[in-house]
Amino acid sequence: MNLLTATMMRGAEISFPMFGDFSVNPPASFNLFGKPIYFYAVIIACGMILAALYCAKSAPRFGLTEDNLYDFIIWAIPLCVIGARLYFVAFKWDYYSENFGEIIAIWNGGLAIYGGVLTGIIVALIWSRAKKIPFFALTDLASFGLLIGQAVGRWGNFMNREAFGAETDIFCRMGLTYPGMETVYVHPTFLYESLWNLIGFILLHIWVKKGKRKYDGQVFWLYIFWYGLGRAWIEGLRTDSLYIGQTDIRVSQLLAAISAAAALAILIVKAVKKPDPAKMFVNRQEEGA
Repeated sequence: MNLLTATMMRGAEISFPMFGDFSVNPPASFNLFGKPIYFYAVIIACGMILAALYCAKSAPRFGLTEDNLYDFIIWAIPLCVIGARLYFVAFKWDYYSENFGEIIAIWNGGLAIYGGVLTGIIVALIWSRAKKIPFFALTDLASFGLLIGQAVGRWGNFMNREAFGAETDIFCRMGLTYPGMETVYVHPTFLYESLWNLIGFILLHIWVKKGKRKYDGQVFWLYIFWYGLGRAWIEGLRTDSLYIGQTDIRVSQLLAAISAAAALAILIVKAVKKPDPAKMFVNRQEEGA
């Protein structure tokens, strides 16, 4: 299925054969005071709010305060949205160079998660240095926010009928029925990634709550490994991937595989060296209290 068909499918009825005759045709937007409000944006915003609330409550476990977190979020969220958009535009430059005015039209979709994550890391580096807070203590906490935001945010793709995969007859396939066309069954890759991130969040939440975290950065590297592992697989199923130039190399799939391998290597090295938990920022904060 090509990108043109994927765009056309935004008005399609959605069905899941494994649930019998269940089908739904959710609108992409609704009107409020005469202005269109897109569900994609609403769902992304809900994901951000849930992520912020969870991280605010969990901040003390990493030696941070709620004020630290909200101060970081004020900078991170708008810059990460810009970074996610610029990443997408950069790898679609052939199109946007001829449609320059559409670069800011994020309401039509086109946010690349890896662009947001990379921007977030840069913002975290600058912010943590300015506030004299360990970078890896901050990113350990932020990793939970990313998992929540990605798990919830992918449902914005569901509303837009985008980020789905190639045609398939797998048991959990998703049907897309556009008026006047036959039903096309595809991989619901938005759902795969949402569930993958939800599972990762639950596992890491339980792991940290049981006191298994041994050093600053451990959660961050586990997140990078977990997300990269899942994204490398899921990206290979999608039909709307960003590619490097005119090659068949999927940008996000390559980045996911490299980052997962690097994170695994770091986790193994750290496991061998056995870092002292007393050096974690939260423990040093408690000692100085």
